[in-house]
Parts: sequence; structure tokens; C-alpha cells
Amino acid sequence: SDQGSHYTSRQFRQLLWRYRIRQSMSRRGNCWDNSPMERFFRSLKNEWVPATGYVSFSDAAHAITDYIVGYYSALRPHEYNGGLPPNESENRYWKKL
Repeated sequence: SDQGSHYTSRQFRQLLWRYRIRQSMSRRGNCWDNSPMERFFRSLKNEWVPATGYVSFSDAAHAITDYIVGYYSALRPHEYNGGLPPNESENRYWKKL
């Protein structure tokens, strides 16, 4: 997240600690630190998560795993990789070595 006061407050940090959630924030003054993850979650929300949400946590976990493993990494083209999915780009990298 950014360095906003609501994310750095003691109350918020205690809530994260209670639920064993590890907080991730970019460095102060560097908004680009977290941009790859923000882009990933934007894609996940726009391409996969239904507008009405999921019925259960289990449904969400399965659907999001399918997105990451079955679509995002295996099939979805990425501009950074010359239009290749990450798995294909990595396979080509290792074949060149």
C-alpha cells in the first residue's frame, strides 16, 4: 500500500497482526515499488472476479488459483514478455541457456 495514515496507524497494524497478515508498503516517496502487484490485482479484478463476488472463501480460493495457474501464467499474453505468457517466456529463456 501507500504510506497513508490509515495504513500506518497503530490500530490498523494491530488488526493485521491479530489476523497474521503481513503488511506490504512501498518505500516512502516511491510509488513505483508496488506497481507490478497493483497491476496484477487490477487484472485479476477486471478479468476474473465476478462483480457480485464469490459465494464462499473456498470458491474464491479455487477460482483465483485457476486464474493464476491456469490463465495468468499459462495463457494470458504479457506485453513485457513480447506478448508471451510468463510460462512460455520462461521456457524460452531456459532453452537459450
